[in-house]
Amino acid sequence: MVKIVTVYGTLLLRAFGQTLLLALCGLFFACILGLIFGMLGVVKNRACNWIETIFVNIIRGVPMIVLAYFIYFGVPYAMKNIIGLNITLSALKAGTICLALNCGAYMAEIIRGGIQSVDKGQMEAARSLGLPYWRAMQRVVLPQAIRIMIPSIINQFIITLKDTSILSIIGFPELVNTAKNVVANTFMSFQTWAIVAVMYLVVITLLSMLAKRLERRLNRGR
Repeated sequence: MVKIVTVYGTLLLRAFGQTLLLALCGLFFACILGLIFGMLGVVKNRACNWIETIFVNIIRGVPMIVLAYFIYFGVPYAMKNIIGLNITLSALKAGTICLALNCGAYMAEIIRGGIQSVDKGQMEAARSLGLPYWRAMQRVVLPQAIRIMIPSIINQFIITLKDTSILSIIGFPELVNTAKNVVANTFMSFQTWAIVAVMYLVVITLLSMLAKRLERRLNRGR
């Protein structure tokens, strides 16, 4: 284990940095998708509600490994053979899209649930004061909903961080993919995976503690 840390420690840390980068990029775009579809889920329009429901059900119904293969291999193939557009997606781009779609479906439900948990009287009071619907949503409802959603968003980031390991199948140089290469070079499977497990455990434990602390603070502030 000491040999792995001394020889491959820097490589594993760099790979973990790539893992965090991929998770953050995925979460960033997932928040945008989640906000769009979450808002579609709460407006009083059946067509918008159906769009949100279809998006969430399709993405959550497809295994992430299938989604990763589809985006990395299927989309460029379809673009070339159907449209005639020759494009290639890097592992980072494909991984970010995959995580954004997968996490975005869950973020949409988190945001929809957070908005719906705010008392309806808040919106009614804002509208009675003359605020348009979207201005009332922006100024009154969303700030209260975000306080409720923050712990769930952190928990979703933890899930997204762990899901990055699946993207080793498309060759992205994240921690699991790099660990496979280390094992192939050293034949030290137990030691290598023990180090990888500890690295994940430390970061995820810190994030879990942060989520619990924020939740307690928000509950006291109500």
